[in-house]
Formats: sequence, structure tokens, C-alpha cells
Amino acid sequence: MSGVPDHVIVEADGGSRGNPGPAAYGALVRDPATGEVIAQAGVTIGIATNNVAEYSGLIAGLELAREYAPDASIEVRMDSKLVVEQMAGRWKVKHPDMKPLAAKAQSLAPLGTEWTWVPRAQNSAADALANMALDGKTVPLRPSEVAPAKAVDEEPSDLQKALQGWGSQTEPPTQVIFLRHGETPHTVDKRFSGSGGDDPGLSPNGQAQARAAAAYLSRVAKIDAIVSSPMRRTRETAAALGAALDLEVAVADEWRECSFGDWDGYTFAEVQQKWPEQMNSWLASTAVSPPNGESFEMCGRRIRAARDGILSTYPGKTVIVVTHVTPIKLMVRAVLQAPMSSLFRMELRPATITEIHWYADGLASLKSFNTIPSLV
Repeated sequence: MSGVPDHVIVEADGGSRGNPGPAAYGALVRDPATGEVIAQAGVTIGIATNNVAEYSGLIAGLELAREYAPDASIEVRMDSKLVVEQMAGRWKVKHPDMKPLAAKAQSLAPLGTEWTWVPRAQNSAADALANMALDGKTVPLRPSEVAPAKAVDEEPSDLQKALQGWGSQTEPPTQVIFLRHGETPHTVDKRFSGSGGDDPGLSPNGQAQARAAAAYLSRVAKIDAIVSSPMRRTRETAAALGAALDLEVAVADEWRECSFGDWDGYTFAEVQQKWPEQMNSWLASTAVSPPNGESFEMCGRRIRAARDGILSTYPGKTVIVVTHVTPIKLMVRAVLQAPMSSLFRMELRPATITEIHWYADGLASLKSFNTIPSLV
């Protein structure tokens, strides 16, 4: 393995032949960019239930991630609906045998860990590891060989490469200029304004902000493409850019704002008064969705797919993505490897620029954040 990724997938499963009966778990850590299995385990645990085996697999997978990708963000994928929903905080842990296991898993999971249920067919690798253990077969730490000891002159870490100024990079990065849309009436009133809501257009001031951003970007950069969220305020902002840069605007649904469901159109204070328990749960966990809305973790998966689409379609190019507060914050959080709770500590004003460069080897750097075009 050439380097440690900044995001990994943990796949885990467990099974009991008898329930309770002879039980084992399988767990692995995968690099989603290459599909490579970084580390894996398959271990018997004696006589136990399916649920105990599944939780044991989750704990083992999180321990492998902590050892082999200690700074990476994590998405856990399991076919156990019970474990996924309990760990995401949507179902309570009631069985006394499950409570210590759930607590142990929570202590190992970094803040912002994503919890994804997958069909059994999509969890076949972890299932196979558990069955290998039950059949008495030795499961190697790596699919092909045990991880070698680190050499003294090992490859520099990602952080060391960053401090060296990407000295080994030979290909130009993909430069993504994120532009938040201009001001709307909801922006002024600080109202939740997600996808599926009122979808307001730009105010007169927002239209002026869009023109100012377009004029600035037409002067300072050679832009190869413009991609916009489908929402009205982003399309209106992108139209000003397209006119100034003489470029067509491509609309990508994945860049839409997070859905705030029943809270859309309300201020933060109004939501606290009308939905106090739901608001407290939402603030406590980025896996929790507003009523009939979308959690930040759900939005994050969508935005990562949108980013991957940009990088595969426009490698080495400069692209403007006209989008919203939440998608931009999610991108910044991912590049800085910050916890998901950092989303609540970023302020992003209307019509501001955030620039991120992605390099061919997967590394990325934040070049600017929340920059007002008229003041640079």
C-alpha cells in the first residue's frame, strides 16, 4: 500500500451457527478509492448469538481502522439493520448483552463516522471472513500477506508531503472554485433553506453579488467549466458567471443543498421552539436528520460522489462549482480531516469563494475559504 487514505470503509459481519452457537466475525478496512483491503480479520468467539457476533465484527473493524488508518474518516457498512440503526442513534440499545458492546464501538468510532446499511450481497467479503474462521481456516491480516514492519526510510506521510509543497507532483491539480450563491430573502432572515423547500431566487443584492463574483473570476482565472446545483438561487448565480465567461453551465443534482425537511423556511430560534427534542438530537449527532429531511452524513455521501464526478470529468482543469453552504463546508471538512462537528463552526457568507486543489495521487489542499470577490 503506497499511502494511508484520508477516508476508509469498514465492512463487518458476524454469524452464529445455531444462534446461539459457534460464532465468529469478519471485518476489513478498505480504501474506497482503489478498492484495496488495507487490513482484515476473521476470528471465532466461542458460543454466542448473531447480534453479539455482528457487534464483535464492528468493534474489530473499528480497531483495525484505528491501527492502520488512524487519521481517516470512516464509513461503516453492515448488513445488520439493528447494529447500524443503534449505532446511528436512531434505535435504542435495549438488550443488556448489547449495551457494553455498543458502548465499546461508540468509543472507537471517530466523531462523524457514517453508518450505512447494505444488502447482504454487498457485504460478502466480511461474511466470507467470518465463515473462514468458523471453518477453522486462518485469516491473514492482509489478503496476500502479513503487513511488513515499517522501514526506517519509509515513504513520507501525507502531512510531510504537504509541508514539502507537493514536491513529487508532476501533473497539474484539478482546481475547484466553490462559489456560494448570492443572497436570497431566506439568507437575510437566516432561515433554513434546503432542497425540497421554497427554493427562493436571488434578491437584488444577491444578483449584484453574483455579477461581482463573475467579474472577479473572469479577471483572475482561466475557467474550463461551470457546474451548478439545480436550485434556483445557484442557477441564477451561475447564469451570471456563464454570461461573463462565455461558458455553458452544467447542472448537477448532487450539488443541491441538504434537505432540512419540516424545518425549511423557519429560523433556528423558531425550530428550537417548535421542535426542541429533534433539534437537540440533530445538534448532538450528524447522523440525525431533521423531520422528513436529510442528515449531514447522508448529504456528505452525496457530495463525495459529486466531487468524484468533477475529478473524473475535469482532471487537471479549473472548475467553478456554484453550490450551497453545507456542500462547501463538507468539502472543507474532508480536506482538513476535521470532525463532522466542525460544520457548526464554519461561517460562509453569500457569494464567497472557497478554493480546493485535488492532486492526481488523491491529496488535496485548501487554497482559500470564505473570500469575498469584491475585496480581493
